[in-house]
Amino acid sequence: MAHGRFDSPVVATLTGIRDIFRKQQFNHRLKDSDRADGKICLITGANSGLGFAMAVDMAKRGAHVIMACRSGIPDAGDKVRQMSGSCKVDMLHLDLSRIDSIHKFCDHLAGMNIQPDIIILNAGVATPKASKTESGLDEIFLVNYLANFVLLNRMLMDGTIPNKTCAGNSYNNAEIPRVIFISSDSHRGASYIDYDEFGKFFNYGLKKGMNNYSYYKLVLNTLAIEFSRRINRNGLEVSMNTICPGPVNTNIIRSAPWLVKIILRTIFSITFQSPQKAAKAVVYMAISKDFENRTGQYMHMFIEKKMDDKVYIPEEGEKLWNHSAEIWASVDEKAKICPI
Repeated sequence: MAHGRFDSPVVATLTGIRDIFRKQQFNHRLKDSDRADGKICLITGANSGLGFAMAVDMAKRGAHVIMACRSGIPDAGDKVRQMSGSCKVDMLHLDLSRIDSIHKFCDHLAGMNIQPDIIILNAGVATPKASKTESGLDEIFLVNYLANFVLLNRMLMDGTIPNKTCAGNSYNNAEIPRVIFISSDSHRGASYIDYDEFGKFFNYGLKKGMNNYSYYKLVLNTLAIEFSRRINRNGLEVSMNTICPGPVNTNIIRSAPWLVKIILRTIFSITFQSPQKAAKAVVYMAISKDFENRTGQYMHMFIEKKMDDKVYIPEEGEKLWNHSAEIWASVDEKAKICPI
């Protein structure tokens, strides 16, 4: 498997501190007057941290927010309603470590004819050692990467994300749907996608676990570009963009060893952005006219720039798509890939 540039979680943290102190003078791009009235916004992993902050912000701006989470139901939703002053907040169960949960979630959306205008793929885990899911796949691989592949394929095939290519339906509103992948600029530290070990479970410890976080951000970013290329090959149907919100003080390190957790939590609380502040850049990408009818874009906080060059190689995207489809089919008899 590809190795990242981070030799330890502390080095990764210090890299994040450097990023947060770079000049980011673009917060004014998101205005209080920017609204999401009449839009449905689906956010995965919205029960805490960055996802929760995005849910509150989007609800305040008039969106009907759907919080897709595996825990925190209904308490997190109640808190979002209270903090936002909006009653248009729903919580749905979604456990991205279980493919059957993804199917149940998608069945519910399709059965209720729910068609989100904005989909923010935020959920992720960082485990200190290898953890095998019920399907036999590594938890980080499934939650941080493959689950997003499965979820988007299902939603496109079902027409939950309206599109002519896979579902034969069209979008009713003036703007096309927006899908946003929450990523990290640390993806630049992963050297390549290792297909000899791709999707295979093997034991590893803390160092590899921390490197895997940035490695799977590289994989996710490559998927975002490939999805955008495939679904939009005959014209723009779905906007698919990627963002690194910058270093955020969240509980993603909750599974780390206690000493590492104490060190990182102390550093996080002193130097990293609050989830509320970090959410602003994501909300900007989700609702701003600046990103209307644009796809394949990347922002680091409020700065637009290119991702690592490896992400844009068409042959790599196609190879990733084919391997992902094969792995999904090997663990799920219901697997059905979009013909794109």
